[in-house]
Amino acid sequence: MTSLGSAILEVPDPTVADAFYQAFGLGSFVNVRASDAPTTGFRGFALSLVVSQPGNVDAFVGAALDAGATTLKPATKSFWGYGAVVRAPDGTICKIATSNKKDTGPATRQVDQVALLLGVADVKASKRFYVDRGLTVAKSFGGKYVEFDTSSAVTLALYPRRALAKDTGMPQEGTGSHRIVIGGAAGTFTDPDGFVWENATV
Repeated sequence: MTSLGSAILEVPDPTVADAFYQAFGLGSFVNVRASDAPTTGFRGFALSLVVSQPGNVDAFVGAALDAGATTLKPATKSFWGYGAVVRAPDGTICKIATSNKKDTGPATRQVDQVALLLGVADVKASKRFYVDRGLTVAKSFGGKYVEFDTSSAVTLALYPRRALAKDTGMPQEGTGSHRIVIGGAAGTFTDPDGFVWENATV
């Protein structure tokens, strides 16, 4: 089994970005470092926070907006639950969602799961690529979604790029750097969609 150690966000100002993620509640899940690599439009990834109830979604959204985020999709009910999408000041897209439609207690900012969602050109091809590098598949739905067992605080999942862009309220077009580096025990490599991995302590 290969572990995912960290999601390293490349940002213009690490001090400002770190302050945002600490205030938002993701400080223990992501690292930041300086980068001025050119990037435009959709960067091909999103951070997904799974929480237990709608009140928790609202609490995270409120904290994000207070810390300088902007809304991509306001919190709303759907057939699958309740969720919202915000964009951090550095441009990272964060999705907060729950499968429950009613609160069962006071709102908290407790995270049940954090997933790094990668938008890829070919889910099946990327799945094979990662399996060949030691990752274990936890869930797989053909060419629509793959989730890996990373035995870490952050789960890795693959979506079709177009579907992830639509889900987060972004046009799928984008150029330049993804502005993220994945740290883990799988080695140093670049995947078929240009996502860079580097060795990291897990």
